[in-house]
Amino acid sequence: MVAVVNDGMCVSAFWKMEEDLSLNLQEKQAVVAEVSAQVAQSQTIVLAEYRGIKVADITKLRATARNAGVYLHVLKNTLARRAVQGTSFEPLGESMTGPLVYSMSADPVAAAKVMCDFAKTNNLLVVKAGSMSGSLLSAEQVAVLAAIPSRDELISRLMATMNATTAKFVRTLAAIRDANAPAAVEVTAEATTEAVVETAAV
Repeated sequence: MVAVVNDGMCVSAFWKMEEDLSLNLQEKQAVVAEVSAQVAQSQTIVLAEYRGIKVADITKLRATARNAGVYLHVLKNTLARRAVQGTSFEPLGESMTGPLVYSMSADPVAAAKVMCDFAKTNNLLVVKAGSMSGSLLSAEQVAVLAAIPSRDELISRLMATMNATTAKFVRTLAAIRDANAPAAVEVTAEATTEAVVETAAV
């Protein structure tokens, strides 16, 4: 059991609730089943040590993870190894030592991004290793992965580009409609062609 220190804010019974060595067989099986279900739908798993993190900070991390669609859980490493056994994440079992918090996501980037972003503001969380689609990742490689835009970010950028192109096309059509002189029609026709080309490229 982790001792309560400082302002009574060090992780104590909070973590013990999830890491209790006295879990009976049925409870252990339930945990493995839950984690296995998460592993089955994940593309990325990231492991990080959490020694000394305050309850308020870990609560904040959990909220961030939840909003990003990331499964975050403190697990007994023996149970985590069982959950990944027979999957592409099984080699990650060698890194499952010490007090770890597990981050998993279907989005290939989200789990790494949540952990690395938090670690930038709290040096008590130390990213240890990860795995993406069967490839083992060092802590440095997890950081590189975290720097890649997530799926949602890429979709947002694409939509912004498409909306901007569509708006330009609509303005061009309006200019053609309102044009009275042949010269104006020639200019707007050229702009229309440019907008169509941009739309096709997207």
